[in-house]
Amino acid sequence: MASSPLVVLGVTGSIAAHKAIDLASQLTKAGRSVNVVLTRDAQRFVLPLPFKTLSRNPVVTDLYDEEEGWRPVHIRLADEAALLLVAPASAQTIAKMALGLADDALGCIALALNPKARILIAPAMNGRMWQHPATQGHVATLRSRGVDFIGPEEGMLSCGYEGVGRLWPVEGIVARALELTPEPG
Repeated sequence: MASSPLVVLGVTGSIAAHKAIDLASQLTKAGRSVNVVLTRDAQRFVLPLPFKTLSRNPVVTDLYDEEEGWRPVHIRLADEAALLLVAPASAQTIAKMALGLADDALGCIALALNPKARILIAPAMNGRMWQHPATQGHVATLRSRGVDFIGPEEGMLSCGYEGVGRLWPVEGIVARALELTPEPG
């Protein structure tokens, strides 16, 4: 029996990080193997335990996290991933990915990602940050490299503003992730 497609779920520093817990749960229930990578900033909003429990896999919280064997965990995940899903994706993470910065586990996975894997980014940030020319330039760069984006959507933002910047609904992100990671068959 073929193994389930591996989704590496990168969670970044955003108030929407709590919604990534539901993402991990729904993707796991849909038959995907989920490994979660929490950035340092994400850990200001959510803890590893719910992700570990719902995904049934260890959570990477640091570039130097150890696991059994000799191969670094970020390289193993980059090699085995069918999809790198970054949700929520902060402006900082989008910029770092566009610039190829690899100063944390998520950045290293993105740079070392196997060429068959897809990347899906679900932004969540203040509307001005999303619409800033720098952010839009980074998005254009990533799109030119074949990266898919879903959202953001419009609505009331956690900062109190109304506008674009909300994380796309979890069900929509899950549906797109499943489209990008069909079961082997």
